[in-house]
Amino acid sequence: MDDRDNERVRIGIVGCAEIARKLCRVIALTPNAVLQAVGSRSLDKAKFFAAENGLSSTGVRLYGSYKEIVEDPSVDAVYLPLPTSLHVQWAVAAARHKKHVLLEKPVALDTTQLDQILEACSSNGVQFMDGTMWLHHPRTLSMRKLISNPQLFGYLDYVYSSSTFCAPPEFLESNIRVKPDLDSLGALGDLGWYSIGSILWAVGYELPVSVMALPQVTCNSAGVILACSASLFWDRSPGCQEPTEPASATRRTVATFHCSFMAHMSMDLTIIGSNGSIHVKDLAIPFEENSASYEFTPLAKFVDLHIGWSAKPERTGILSEIPQEALMVQEFASLVRDIKRKGLPPESKWPEISRKTQLVLDAVKKSIDLGYSPVYL
Repeated sequence: MDDRDNERVRIGIVGCAEIARKLCRVIALTPNAVLQAVGSRSLDKAKFFAAENGLSSTGVRLYGSYKEIVEDPSVDAVYLPLPTSLHVQWAVAAARHKKHVLLEKPVALDTTQLDQILEACSSNGVQFMDGTMWLHHPRTLSMRKLISNPQLFGYLDYVYSSSTFCAPPEFLESNIRVKPDLDSLGALGDLGWYSIGSILWAVGYELPVSVMALPQVTCNSAGVILACSASLFWDRSPGCQEPTEPASATRRTVATFHCSFMAHMSMDLTIIGSNGSIHVKDLAIPFEENSASYEFTPLAKFVDLHIGWSAKPERTGILSEIPQEALMVQEFASLVRDIKRKGLPPESKWPEISRKTQLVLDAVKKSIDLGYSPVYL
């Protein structure tokens, strides 16, 4: 065995959902992780998944139940791409067997369930991370540096995010994301997770004062959300003002998002500051796997007679040596390895990000249930 194999974090995939194929591929591209096992509800399904993904002759262990893989002592960590309704059961079971947990989003049906998962991970000393891959792309760090520059970007005023795709009829009829017993949050959980997460990222994960869903939510006959929108509001504390403003001034930040299974593909993020604005058109999944870009427009004004702008968008391109999903697995595996080898505690940043995203998602759902009334956090 190569000495490097002893350094790699051994990952088991619990469930053979379509998205598991992507993680199966990128684990092979990740230098500090290796696929150790795959478990499904039946051994035949696990074997079929292995054959489809070129694993049949690789020595990857195959199991016909989720229980077997979370109990396998040779597995260090698990990736869980299960229906959201099963997350709390199997994430808690994995943590209790000392497995580090990479959990597909949405991570839970509500914050109460997520807290059970996070408590199990914390009490067993295992790392938790959700599967929001765009956070690990180098483009995200580049944008963060720009937003954090008060001279270039200024005060954060407004954020807009959309996450949509036009699902075919068979998806709307039979996909687990429209089934109330499997993924009852529908588009809000599946796509809204990206939008809410991107807005919170833009504001530095400061929770909003209030959240209000916008009217005209679209649901299927079972009551699962197919499309919805919401607004989020912040009263920023003194100290966030522009230099020319009085110290007592209160600046307000507003954000809106739209998520839908019934609209053309969009993964937009717009962040508007007092000195400049950022625009992204492919946030969650870049147009190309090995590169991504964003546009920044600095200090734009209308020219004389208002016949044009004084500044044009500046495009910044960012290369990525490996896919963002592989970067996510690499970061996760690095944290796991530090816990195992150095005795470090789990990194708290990732569960905190997930919990804040879930809190806002819950507030949007509550606002919808209350007839679009504001919900205060």
